[in-house]
Amino acid sequence: MEGLTVGGLLDLVRGRRPDHDALVYADRGLRLSYAEFGEAVERCAGALMALGIRKGDHVAVWGQNVPEWVTLQFATGKIGAVLVTVNPAYRSTELEYVLKQSDAAALFLTPGVKDADFLQVLREAVPELGDAADGEVSSERLPFLKHVVLMGGETSGAVMGFGDFLRGAVGVEEVRERQGTLSADEVINMQYTSGTTGFPKGVQLTHANIVKNAFYIGECMRLGPEDRVCIPVPFFHCFGCVLGTLNTVTHEGTMVPVESFDPETVLQAVHEERCTALLGVPTMFIAELDHPNFEKYETSSLRTGIMAGSPCPMEVMKKVVDVMGADEITIAYGQTESSPVITQTRTDDPLEIRVSTVGRALPDVEVRIVSIETDEDAGPGEQGELWTRGYHVMRGYYKMEDKTAEVLDEDGWLRTGDLAEMDEGGYVKITGRAKDMIIRGGENIYPREVEEYLYTHPEISDVQVYGVPDEKYGEQVAAAVKKRSGSDLTVEGVQEFCEGKISRHKIPRYIDFVEAYPMTASGKIQKYKLREAAVEKHALSRTAGG
Repeated sequence: MEGLTVGGLLDLVRGRRPDHDALVYADRGLRLSYAEFGEAVERCAGALMALGIRKGDHVAVWGQNVPEWVTLQFATGKIGAVLVTVNPAYRSTELEYVLKQSDAAALFLTPGVKDADFLQVLREAVPELGDAADGEVSSERLPFLKHVVLMGGETSGAVMGFGDFLRGAVGVEEVRERQGTLSADEVINMQYTSGTTGFPKGVQLTHANIVKNAFYIGECMRLGPEDRVCIPVPFFHCFGCVLGTLNTVTHEGTMVPVESFDPETVLQAVHEERCTALLGVPTMFIAELDHPNFEKYETSSLRTGIMAGSPCPMEVMKKVVDVMGADEITIAYGQTESSPVITQTRTDDPLEIRVSTVGRALPDVEVRIVSIETDEDAGPGEQGELWTRGYHVMRGYYKMEDKTAEVLDEDGWLRTGDLAEMDEGGYVKITGRAKDMIIRGGENIYPREVEEYLYTHPEISDVQVYGVPDEKYGEQVAAAVKKRSGSDLTVEGVQEFCEGKISRHKIPRYIDFVEAYPMTASGKIQKYKLREAAVEKHALSRTAGG
């Protein structure tokens, strides 16, 4: 992997396994070999060059997991254009912010998602779009943006169709000539963090960052050419485009994406394609396991996979192993700023390690646990902030040197902001986000600990714990609980389940039963929205506790 660019990686695998399945969409009959996928990528790269996209230019892609997305990921990697991934949940203000902040020269978009017409959202962000008829955008607010390409659907005005875009492609010789000028140390990908406070920050990742990280992730899973990886997690997030697509290609396997997460569509893809690996955040696995038609689908082909994105409940992990059959499932932990994986369990780790830790550092990755109080390294089993250093650490936030300096020190250590502890064997437990910690009457309460206990209740399918303001104690513990089908569990029932089992101050004071959680498009639960809803419902003072 040393020195390989994204485009160079694809060339390597294409040369080794031209007839092997590269990309398969089970629900649309699309099946491309590595030879065919490689040709599609080179044509797309040539079309980008024909648009005038230069090395280092920024190309934004906004949409679900469509085939064109994967093609663009590798095509930009071939010509040195920086792929800027845009969250499908974004609306006009957020879209305008990212397009402007990233200096995007082109935008590729899908027609939309169920609750949003992307072209309409784009017109709100770029009103001049309707005036341009020559295929080129001209916007005062977005001076860099020159091209808009629609991946599917009807086009008009300045918006070009994907077929028309491809027809203008320059020859493959020009693409390869450009590719020869690239270095693995150059930025190739920009992901916007979905931070709960402040504006999103553009994380700059190099070829080396993401190719090497993807390779080591696959090593932890023992991936090989025989593996078929089902990818229902969104491409716009590192989970989809590093742990998913790149990870699979570094091990010469087959990518089996799902366009938008739907539990039955995922089960169908695993069943039809005999997938051996499945990716997801815990809520996705819960939805698949709880689906009324689960028994209709055969999941015994599953061997491994990755659960990540948020803490993985023990009960869910056990079911993935025992019921789904993925007995070599791994847990991964990281963040966008670290390409993203820092630690991962291995397939041969005992189950108790895989359900209670996020594994050990990946090869060539350093991890420290630094005491919040002393700034010294914490001892085994002591809590502190997790810091990491190595090839995987981002180049920095785009045009935000001050924000970069807040998390990246002069010695190359990235401060994650996550609380963790590490044992003598190097296994890491994430104990929470520093900002997620609840302080009730001076007592520190970590939501993860309360959640893990509540997951053992037989009638609780999922639970999220967070702090809400309280005039007397500063904060109180609140929980949003999803009940299993047919359950008549009550607030009192949950609280009684906790009595005598966990400390009184940790027992949720406020409990709300919910059907679903507010989520980011990458599958992360937005606890701040749950908090806001609880404050409103229980008429709590927003200013209590400062």
